[in-house]
Amino acid sequence: TPEAYVGGNIALVRNNDVISIDATNNTINLNVSDDELSKRRNQWSRPSLELRDGILSKYQKLVSNASNGCITT
Repeated sequence: TPEAYVGGNIALVRNNDVISIDATNNTINLNVSDDELSKRRNQWSRPSLELRDGILSKYQKLVSNASNGCITT
């Protein structure tokens, strides 16, 4: 997702992390301490974009984050 590509919390999720989803209040929480997230963020590096053309290439270049609807123009 775009959030993962720019280093948002979704990029820092690891196996067995607990995630709380509240559909009523539109929230998703990664239940990991701020200290642990900071350590993970320091170890994180942005993945390369290897797509050059096609629909997925358009998606990766134009789509905004999910809170804005993941829409292209």
